[in-house]
Amino acid sequence: MTIETIDEMAPVMGADGEFHAQDEAVDLSGTKPEAWVALGFFWVLGLTVFYQFFTRYVMNDSAAWTEEIARYLLIAVVFTGAAIGVVKNNHIQVDFFYKFMPKTMARAMATAVDVLRVGFFAAATVLTVMMMVKLGSNSRMTMVDLPMNWIYGVCMLGFAVMAFRSVQIALFHRRRGYTVLERPESSMDDK
Repeated sequence: MTIETIDEMAPVMGADGEFHAQDEAVDLSGTKPEAWVALGFFWVLGLTVFYQFFTRYVMNDSAAWTEEIARYLLIAVVFTGAAIGVVKNNHIQVDFFYKFMPKTMARAMATAVDVLRVGFFAAATVLTVMMMVKLGSNSRMTMVDLPMNWIYGVCMLGFAVMAFRSVQIALFHRRRGYTVLERPESSMDDK
């Protein structure tokens, strides 16, 4: 930011000596569906934990089911949150060695990372479905009489969304010609 830019900004203190500031408009139009689902799970988790707190410390009669349900809701938040990480392409990665590789080798390695990521999430989806089929409807939750496959279904959907988004990211990287591994200063918004 240059001095000219600072001078062009609206003054914070008005002529009346009062503080005047305006927030920018909030734009949620670019929010992905995964983020809304994760937010929903998060709020239900928060309400469940609040209910647990209230019944334990205010009513002195703890609701036993809340611990188990909170654990499963946390799992749901994690798997939908991981899908958000995939769509934003900001999972943990090591790009240090890409600085020293020849460009063709770096490109090949980045493409391999994209392919392996798609393969991993697709395999995890299939393995989760296989586990759900093997468990059937016999496996139930401990405190609440609901099938455990509901929880595994959320995990499977999380893996499936991650696999789908990984394919989208790989195609985007192919069209663009580079990944954030090769150019760490870039982002998904760069076209």
